[in-house]
Amino acid sequence: MSEERRRELGDNDAPVEEELQNSFDNTVGEGAERLQRTFRAMLITGFFGGMEVGLGVMAYLAVLHETDDHLLAGLAFSVGLIAILLAHSELFTEDFLMPIAAVVSREASITQLGKLWGGTLVANLAGGWVFMWLVMQAFPEWESTVREVADHFVDAPFSLQTICLAVLAGSTITLMTRMQQGTDSDPARIIAAVVGGFLLAGLQLFHSVLDSLLIFGAIQTGAGITFLDWFSWFSYTLLFNVLGGVGLVTVLRLVRTKELVQRRRQASPEDPDAARGEQR
Repeated sequence: MSEERRRELGDNDAPVEEELQNSFDNTVGEGAERLQRTFRAMLITGFFGGMEVGLGVMAYLAVLHETDDHLLAGLAFSVGLIAILLAHSELFTEDFLMPIAAVVSREASITQLGKLWGGTLVANLAGGWVFMWLVMQAFPEWESTVREVADHFVDAPFSLQTICLAVLAGSTITLMTRMQQGTDSDPARIIAAVVGGFLLAGLQLFHSVLDSLLIFGAIQTGAGITFLDWFSWFSYTLLFNVLGGVGLVTVLRLVRTKELVQRRRQASPEDPDAARGEQR
């Protein structure tokens, strides 16, 4: 009875509020667009994403070096997320909600999702490595700062605390993309990026891409950090970023709009690859 009354009061006949329906449609549409890119386009977009988040890391190190205040440096880091937003590039951890929503709605395939995730992650790291080399050559006075920050991550023991830090990082950036997708206002999207940057960098959450750039910078200065040290930290951080973004945000959002998912699935072909053709 309450559902019938909601339909009478609302402007649409969908089983959820009009705002949720519009947001869901935008989320699936954006996710499908990302998944339909050629692999070359995915790599280039991911490479730019790694370089542009590097802008945020550069701002973070500049403020941290001068103030020794992680919260202020976190605000400065948001420059990188704003750059990614306005330049239409992307980070691996931004590709949880929208692409998964498209796959679940049969607008794309799991194979395409794997290509997007793998290609974007590798390209993010490659772009980040290049950008951090430039940063450390340009600002050698930041060496002690970047080493100290990198040690904070690679020296952290695998524990419940570090697991939770990685889960929170994944859920935070996924929620940030959800907030940006839920509005047509560019100022509101920028505010969401600032909030996300403040939480990720200011609280030193364990983010697989962002913090890898800091570790790369330390490696490039000749610090006593090896690629094995980085990979040992990166492997579990990546896993729990995915669990946080998918488990705490994506799955719950899809459950909230399950009726819309069912409608899209019924209207979509059984095999997205057959209908659209795999782009290679």
